[in-house]
Amino acid sequence: MRKFHDARVAAVFKAYPPGVRTRLMALRELVFDTAARTPGVGPLTEALKWGQPSYLTAESGSGSTVRIDRLKGRDDGYAVYFHCQSGLVDTFRTIYPDTFAYDGKRALLFDAGSRLPVRALRHCLALALTHHARKKHGKAA
Repeated sequence: MRKFHDARVAAVFKAYPPGVRTRLMALRELVFDTAARTPGVGPLTEALKWGQPSYLTAESGSGSTVRIDRLKGRDDGYAVYFHCQSGLVDTFRTIYPDTFAYDGKRALLFDAGSRLPVRALRHCLALALTHHARKKHGKAA
């Protein structure tokens, strides 16, 4: 398990119900691992944005912020959130129409009792973490 560098982020994770906390911790590891494996991303900054654990490419500026959180009012669901005006979720929906449950233009939704589509999710995270770099260089997903 990766160490927390921000006590506020650690407190948010500690407050999650146990079942969804386990899933969100695994998702957190996947975000960091994807960043490390994706050229040009560099180290991530973990912080709270809108009260949610958020992952920023502050050093490289390569990508859009990725946020994770449990679904409000539910102990069995969680999501990965993206900037709603980035077009990222529309891109994910085009590439993976049947792989994810979507919340409009802002999130991929998951059930704590279901298997995570790791390969597809890793691809979506890499696209988010390189979003600004691709736009700057005119590259598509």
